[in-house]
Amino acid sequence: MNREKKSARFKNIDALVKSGGEVTIGGIGPVRCGATAADEDQALAMLVRQPEESLEELLDRLDRAIVKAWDEGEYIDEING
Repeated sequence: MNREKKSARFKNIDALVKSGGEVTIGGIGPVRCGATAADEDQALAMLVRQPEESLEELLDRLDRAIVKAWDEGEYIDEING
């Protein structure tokens, strides 16, 4: 993978972290593996890693969920229901 293509991957995760937000990956409460993204004010996305889902696929979903929260105001919460 060349450098240009790498830098475009997970661009929303990168922008969130650069602006002071945070991303967490791993065990979250009763969830064995999940990923969350939050800015200073609120959780933008809380995802549960699906069976057979790779970590890379989970991060792709998280990246898409972040932009959905920013652009459409839709916050995904698979952890709390």
